[in-house]
Amino acid sequence: MTATNLPSEPEFEQAYKELASTLENSTLFQKKPEYRKALQVVSVPERVIQFRVVWEDDKGQVQINRGFRVQFNSALGPYKGGLRFHPSVNLSILKFLGFEQIFKNALTGLNMGGGKGGSDFDPKGKSDNEIRRFCVAFMTELCKHIGADTDVPAGDIGVTGREVGYMFGQYKKIRNQWEGVLTGKGGSWGGSLIRPEATGYGVVYYTEHMIKHATGGKESFAGKRVAISGSGNVAQYAALKVIELGGSVISLSDSQGALVLKGEEGSFTPEEINAIAAIKVERKQISELANTSAFSSKFKYIPGARPWTNIVGRIDVALPSATQNEVSGEEAKALIAAGCKFIAEGSNMGSTQEAIDVFEAHREANPGAAAIWYAPGKAANAGGVAVSGLEMAQNSARVNWTQEEVDNRLKGIMEDCFKNGLSTAKEYATPRR
Repeated sequence: MTATNLPSEPEFEQAYKELASTLENSTLFQKKPEYRKALQVVSVPERVIQFRVVWEDDKGQVQINRGFRVQFNSALGPYKGGLRFHPSVNLSILKFLGFEQIFKNALTGLNMGGGKGGSDFDPKGKSDNEIRRFCVAFMTELCKHIGADTDVPAGDIGVTGREVGYMFGQYKKIRNQWEGVLTGKGGSWGGSLIRPEATGYGVVYYTEHMIKHATGGKESFAGKRVAISGSGNVAQYAALKVIELGGSVISLSDSQGALVLKGEEGSFTPEEINAIAAIKVERKQISELANTSAFSSKFKYIPGARPWTNIVGRIDVALPSATQNEVSGEEAKALIAAGCKFIAEGSNMGSTQEAIDVFEAHREANPGAAAIWYAPGKAANAGGVAVSGLEMAQNSARVNWTQEEVDNRLKGIMEDCFKNGLSTAKEYATPRR
């Protein structure tokens, strides 16, 4: 059985087809035919765990959610991948995320397998006590299946340091063990410095290598207009790093709409990004800030929209950093028309297959300086799991590294991710420039 005959799992089928089609269009299977069978093997999870989560809300009423853990592949180390709490969570989404995680984790060079998990629980609108009770109930079952040398989950959408803390406490209570069984922990109890920033920083570090390679070292983020989607951790820290490197951030968004600059000049400031971060901690929408005088004079809020077709002026770099399939084929064409040369996914499978086809067709028709450079999430957003791996190493050694040391290691891992991808492409793909 292969992923291509699972129509009831559209997200997973899409992820599988994207990878399989890329490999089919390379010389990999001709040079290493055994990898064709290996792809079939790796496309089936080693284990899928599904369970019910029964918890009590503030009214004393019993609520029921579904919990999942997809333990996809442990060839390189313990299963590693986040937990997502969101009403859209289902097995197809978690299998797609776990499948991507296998290759992303391998690309970091760290000893981590691939996995993913979560629940269809929605933290929005819940009190702290309700979230705590849910997390305790969720971990009561999950703790039977994870461990520092077995499976090490982390946070994802809907799972912040608060939720990780509730779950870590319950794991420790039941198992009577303090171990690095979760990453994204608080700094005073086993967490790593710059873990919250890591995915956002990492996608910027990766993109910077892409820009420098494409321009022969002549360009960087300095002076670039950068469109970013999302407003969670990934988008926030990517935006702050872009500004630090001299670029201008011209958009952010959330599930309800997009916030874009009104004109062709200017940028979000760190203070404005911090204001957005503050309301996101309260699980509110950016529309609440968009209507204030501090934001409405500078930004335009477009309800129900993504930023890609709503930006005034040129776009140099696009960083989709919200969720899957957030750049369509038509939006890909709009990015190219706006002058965008570099697209790197801060989210997992951020571009649809149609969008990827648009990027690749444009690159084939426009070699050299006019080419589009596209980086999929399994490479570009590996920074988060990379620092999770570094947190695991610190936990195992019972040490804490400085922020500078972790950041330097992250920079090195993202550089290796880019160089490994580049050298592999040169070996197995037909050069187009």
